[in-house]
Amino acid sequence: MSATPFDSTHLHRLFQTGETARLFSDSAEIRAMMLVEAALAQAQAAQGVIPEVSAAAIQRASLECQIDPAELAEATGQNGVVTPAFVAAFRKAMSAPEHAQYLHWGATSQDIQDTALMLRLRQALAQQEERLRATLSALARLARDHAETPMAARTYGQHATPTSFGAQVAAWGWPLVEALEALPALRAKALRVSLSGAAGTASALGPDPAALRTMMAEKLGLTDPGHSWHSDRGPILDIAGWFTRVTLAAGKLGEDLVLATQSGIGEVRLGGAGSSSTMPQKQNPVAPSALVALARHAQGLNATLQGTTLHRQQRDGAAWFTEWLCLPQLVLSSAAAMAHAQALAETLTPDADAMAATLNATGGLLMAEALSFALAKTMPRPEAQALTKTLCIQARDNGQPLEQVARAAHPDLPASLFDPRHQMGTAPAEARAFADAVATLSA
Repeated sequence: MSATPFDSTHLHRLFQTGETARLFSDSAEIRAMMLVEAALAQAQAAQGVIPEVSAAAIQRASLECQIDPAELAEATGQNGVVTPAFVAAFRKAMSAPEHAQYLHWGATSQDIQDTALMLRLRQALAQQEERLRATLSALARLARDHAETPMAARTYGQHATPTSFGAQVAAWGWPLVEALEALPALRAKALRVSLSGAAGTASALGPDPAALRTMMAEKLGLTDPGHSWHSDRGPILDIAGWFTRVTLAAGKLGEDLVLATQSGIGEVRLGGAGSSSTMPQKQNPVAPSALVALARHAQGLNATLQGTTLHRQQRDGAAWFTEWLCLPQLVLSSAAAMAHAQALAETLTPDADAMAATLNATGGLLMAEALSFALAKTMPRPEAQALTKTLCIQARDNGQPLEQVARAAHPDLPASLFDPRHQMGTAPAEARAFADAVATLSA
């Protein structure tokens, strides 16, 4: 087994991350840092801090020069941060010392690396948004198509009352809708530039560091926070929290599908299932199981990340290193989770016959609540509840349907009382409301 399944030759197809994995490659980090250095140089040239011709040379070099990550390893291991080796390699690659001397003018390592991270996280959020929208579109179709498909709701693992499969789908989808709706505010607040120099005082950034930071933010399409945030890891935690939230929502889908496909229930068919090495009859819920595992993994990583709030003094190497250990894996876990969720949403189908069989097998006991309210029209509610419980016990003990026992004692009960299609409450409406909400998001 490799250090991480995302990099494994034989495991990576189980945890596919698409293009998101490339954002956390060494080359992607270096390329993002080069873009940040170019934006800094252009902003400084506009303020007269460095020569315009040098800024132009730096900007051109950021697009043309190649830096080998392997050449940065030894110095990074010694310095605990890649930027010093990166800046030295960038200056060397420019082959123009008269201009290269102005590279990284007044900035600190964290300014460059945090801002470069934000550029990559912006892309990761965009990719995840695309997966979210595709997943929601598929779930909305399922919810609308099966708004009236009755099934047994379960609480504490026990049969409860009738619901609809469409409402179950809506329950999977609503948290994803809310996560999607939260994205604009998250981007505006958390995707920010960092530029405040060695100790957060901007002492070497020229006559107007605030204007410089604003201009740099505009060039990179990031938010200007208006202050230093070297030791405030809130923006990172907000983004990590959003990815965790999405992964846990996908994990809920996985948990329910593992149960829905288990032997003895079998109310949902997956578009693809795994086989056993020794039991030919098995169709294992591999993708739902991966969703559950990824949700647990993301939850643990996010919990560890919360400790980076305790960021000592102006900069804390331990807290920063913790981010590097946890954040990429968390984002990749979320990407893999939504890739599975999208594929499941687009291919799973409910087995309406199996759902009906479950409802029938209970002998009408799922309509006990409805029966108690029907009886409450002619007697006090507590008496109706007690009588219903007695009738349920009688039905179980005698092996009779609840409807038969109840009508023997109360022949005037409504004809539709024991029909699950008439006892789903707001479930069909909730399924359609979810589908409508998704349509609004797509408009």
